Amino acid sequence: MMKKLKSGNFFPVSKPEILKSDINFLVGAIKDGWISSEGEKVSIFEKKLSTYIGRKYGIAVSSGTAALEVAIKSLKLKKGSEVILSNFTIISPALAVVKEGLNPVFVDVDPITWNSRFEEIIKKVTKKTTCIIATHTYGYPMEIDKLEKFCRKNKIYLIEDAAEMVCHKYKKKYCGNYGDISTYSFYANKHITTGEGGMIFTNNLKLKDYCADIRNLCFGKKNRFNHYDIAGNYRMTNMQAALGLAQLSRVKKILSTKKKIGKIYYDYLKKYDDVLYIQKPVYKKFVNIYWVVGVYIKKKINIKLLRNNLFKSGIQTRDFFYPLNKQDAFKGYSFYKKKFKNSEDVSKNGFYLPSYLSMKQNDIKIICNKLLHFLNEKK
Repeated sequence: MMKKLKSGNFFPVSKPEILKSDINFLVGAIKDGWISSEGEKVSIFEKKLSTYIGRKYGIAVSSGTAALEVAIKSLKLKKGSEVILSNFTIISPALAVVKEGLNPVFVDVDPITWNSRFEEIIKKVTKKTTCIIATHTYGYPMEIDKLEKFCRKNKIYLIEDAAEMVCHKYKKKYCGNYGDISTYSFYANKHITTGEGGMIFTNNLKLKDYCADIRNLCFGKKNRFNHYDIAGNYRMTNMQAALGLAQLSRVKKILSTKKKIGKIYYDYLKKYDDVLYIQKPVYKKFVNIYWVVGVYIKKKINIKLLRNNLFKSGIQTRDFFYPLNKQDAFKGYSFYKKKFKNSEDVSKNGFYLPSYLSMKQNDIKIICNKLLHFLNEKK
């Protein structure tokens, strides 16, 4: 792992923006004495965020990964049935699938959006398909509306993994407002952070109640300590919820700033499309949230050396996701090391650049110039 340079300017990939108002909210929760998940800030955060995006219910949990695991378990899918998901994402959705004794079926991604395309997803549907996990990856939302209609018609469950799309809109609805269940993440690099944390959303009361039980050890209804199902402790603390509430109050400004940062990068780098690809602010019907600012290097070059040179210049970068079909955790599965051309190529030749909220335009200019210099394309 790369360590922070000891001197000079350093541009980290991400750093959370914690304002005085955030700290005041957090201190208030501590002073109230309710620091566990029993504090009222948790239910307030659930209600405010679910209302904001247009869902009936929100269930706060300890992480985005926990949200996916609880969501999958709540559907009670037939063991051995198939769940379709993107091959280019964090390992969390695939782990949630295999932990429930289900078979993941991966879909390659589009080289422009880095999301799985609707047409490619439905090609994977069989009689064994019980669920589709639709993950929005990095910047653009995917065609979740088409997928929702398809799943409803074919009686297939749909989980919208909107971990990277917190409070972003696709068409007229917020991401997180599609499917039977949707999930958010509030990790430190997300648009709203609670340090660690996540939330599950649904309009189904039975699913909401079961998800709430699963996150809390499935305590018995009559005898509290006679637990009625295998579950876990996935609770969010009152302190985390307080921080989330503070950040939610300015989420529109946060998203606007991230989009501006992404556009500045795009404006600097778009003319060098012979050596790199950077996603547009808007592509067809997809508006880029720029959760991260990713670049795909077209030029044949040693990517590791390029990133090391950037780091020596004070610029941290981060790998793109490693394809799920090549994860060592899945050795022994039939899909292990099968070919997924686009996701493997994007993963090998892509990485993302610093895009934290306090960045200035001149910071971005410095980063872009250094990147182009090391690509031998400085003009």
